[in-house]
Amino acid sequence: MGAVEAGTAGSAAPETTAGPATARGGGFLSLLTLEQPEPDLFRGFSHEGAPLRAFGGQVAAHALVAAAATVDPSRPAHSLHSYFVRPGDTRLPIDYRVERIRDGGSFTTRRITAIQRDEAIFVLSASFHRYEDSPLAHQRPAPRVIAPPDAEPLLGGPSTAAAEPADDEVDPFSRRGFEVRVVRPTAEAAPSDAAPAGPFADGPSPAPGRLRTWMRVTDALPDDQHTHACALVYMSDLTLAHTTLRPHGGYRAGVQLTSLDHAVWFHRPFRADDWLLFDQSSPTAANARGLAVGEVYDTRSTLVATVVQEALIRLPRE
Repeated sequence: MGAVEAGTAGSAAPETTAGPATARGGGFLSLLTLEQPEPDLFRGFSHEGAPLRAFGGQVAAHALVAAAATVDPSRPAHSLHSYFVRPGDTRLPIDYRVERIRDGGSFTTRRITAIQRDEAIFVLSASFHRYEDSPLAHQRPAPRVIAPPDAEPLLGGPSTAAAEPADDEVDPFSRRGFEVRVVRPTAEAAPSDAAPAGPFADGPSPAPGRLRTWMRVTDALPDDQHTHACALVYMSDLTLAHTTLRPHGGYRAGVQLTSLDHAVWFHRPFRADDWLLFDQSSPTAANARGLAVGEVYDTRSTLVATVVQEALIRLPRE
């Protein structure tokens, strides 16, 4: 039984045993590591996103790891579309079965089904595209925001790396090998970009449906784009759904916020271990569902990816 990490196409890695402890420690790459008990079948554990429920970003990243392991590294992922069908159980392994839909001259297509207790809990379709040079290129300008060191850690902890923090001061995300910082509005920001105190706009006052964060993997990652795509998929599910609640006072106890689907388009090469600006907004919410859209820019203001997610929102009963 081999272990497969992101970016190891057709890997025959040394034998290893993975379990919940492995998924929760050992650096960021351990979050993306799967076993491969047989061809086109991969297996892994997920840590919690909610009590005893697998974190959707890790499940989606694992599915892309499994797909990428069957694709040549010269063909990076250009898009994925996925649905969360059932909640995953963190106490049990998740099997990822890969279907090789097409291996074409320019595109490769894979479909992945995540299975627990003989039931599908998640499905993902991913497409990979060999590099093609083209003079046709444009992008939306990146928003002007403060630099990452000036942004505030999402879940507390020190705002700079000038001093070594005590264990109880470390951002919980940092213990898993990544970092998220919230961009507060500046005096020059337009009124529609204003954000109240608190990373998810907790409180009774309405807020615009926008959230901007800097994020990065703090561990050094290998150079292949498969690894960086999987890392971005993981991080893209950390805050995006919460954007749908900001116009309504933000998250509060008793609210059910569950990802229904998740789509990512990868536009240009990038590094997930460099800072990435995640500009998130929610254009609409209705019928107990909220839509959130995120654009991902690197520090050179290059638009590298776009993320779209719909979430189920159920308010607590009075």
